[in-house]
Amino acid sequence: MKMLTAVIKPFKVDDVRDALAQVGIQGMTVTEVKGFGRQKGHTELYRGAEYVVDFVPKVKLELAVREELLDQAIEAILKSAATGKIGDGKIFVSDLEQAIRIRTGETGSEAL
Repeated sequence: MKMLTAVIKPFKVDDVRDALAQVGIQGMTVTEVKGFGRQKGHTELYRGAEYVVDFVPKVKLELAVREELLDQAIEAILKSAATGKIGDGKIFVSDLEQAIRIRTGETGSEAL
């Protein structure tokens, strides 16, 4: 099992969710976050005064994926989250040692 963490632009969440559903991903956790990368924030104008927004609003998606669905899930996120502009986001893949469904006690990939 793998844990996919994707940080994407907020307006792309529905597109990504739909694309993942088409490849068989059944669930995910969505968190509103702020951060910056190479983008390094931006300058905005408010009531005639300029100010720097250091942290850009993003959405973090976390999903546990079976190994056989990993490449399809990554491809779905890449295609549906891309705008071609700076700040599209990142995908991180890490090993997931164990998963346990609290209600039934199922473990491993059966718990997903």
